[in-house]
Amino acid sequence: MGNMQFTAIVLMALLTMKLLLLPGRVATNAVLNRSRWLMVVSIALLGVQFLLQLSLGLRTLGITQAVMVNLIFFIPCSWLMSLAVLYLQQQGRVTIVEKYIGVVIWIVVLAAMGIAAAVDGQPLMAGTTEIRNAEIISSCLYAGMQGYYAYKQATNVRAMSNALHNYFDRNQDNMLRWMQMSVFILVILALMVPALIFIHSVWLAVFGVFFCFGIFYLVDSFCSYAVSSAPGKVREAERSEELSNAVGEENGMEEDAEAMERVTQLVERWLEKDRYLRNGMKLPNAAKGIGIPQYQLKAWLRCNNMKYSEWIANLRIEEAKRILCEHLDWSNETIAQHCGFNDRSYFHKKFKEVVGMSPADYQVSVGVQKE
Repeated sequence: MGNMQFTAIVLMALLTMKLLLLPGRVATNAVLNRSRWLMVVSIALLGVQFLLQLSLGLRTLGITQAVMVNLIFFIPCSWLMSLAVLYLQQQGRVTIVEKYIGVVIWIVVLAAMGIAAAVDGQPLMAGTTEIRNAEIISSCLYAGMQGYYAYKQATNVRAMSNALHNYFDRNQDNMLRWMQMSVFILVILALMVPALIFIHSVWLAVFGVFFCFGIFYLVDSFCSYAVSSAPGKVREAERSEELSNAVGEENGMEEDAEAMERVTQLVERWLEKDRYLRNGMKLPNAAKGIGIPQYQLKAWLRCNNMKYSEWIANLRIEEAKRILCEHLDWSNETIAQHCGFNDRSYFHKKFKEVVGMSPADYQVSVGVQKE
């Protein structure tokens, strides 16, 4: 156990340094910088917690003493870590409840333990029934807090994913995968902590490994996300969504049958020009080419139960199917470039996803084969 605690201390120190040494452009972005500092404090507190566990030998003193320190540090650490992700997702626009629920729960936990110690007249670190009950209640509060943040984060990820799908011409969910995994990791940690901090067994070691890996993944993924072009792309898509919704509300969204029929006719004329085959065709560009406002194109897609990236991909796959039948001498890479896919592997993956078979198998199924 001592070796694992020492390893955790070193890992927390390294992760803290990695966050502090992020490139200067992260510091110039107020949202990224705030999220970075929230994570720095969270990871530093975790390092202190493991240092206390190791230096004081709390596990050897008894479960109560170890649990006490775990709860006192885990709650603010989880609060700050969750708030960092939430702050990043919502571009700094967090509510009072989202911002301070962790503080409130931490104060309640400290009060519950203090009251329990006062009632039984024993020292705070004594293993009394009252202290034990206070720790169980505190663990449940911790799990509830993390469940609240997980719900908020999952809701935000869905909204961000929708914004990306309704702006770019290809699936960009890979930029958000670390957020999805982070929500899962933080929930698992919250569910496991109340049970595992009370036990002495091999499961404690398993949990320790998972805990360290989860924290490493979360921080490392945040750093990779912060220095990439992903934050800019997400914000670009979200701004387009906000602007489109605002203009749509002013104009009544125009989702009536007559308006949608007019949009359908304009879309069909645009499709005849094969403009959708241009790589990197974002929704604003498509709407401009069609000759309609962005909100009308989005309304038309909603009426047809489609997202923009899905619509464009299906159109391009239909063109690819035609090319596969009519130009047997074309390579998959050439077909991908012609149809607006930026690379062969993505074209192959998307074709199989939409058609249910590879391009080569499709040629066989329709009775044509390359010589």
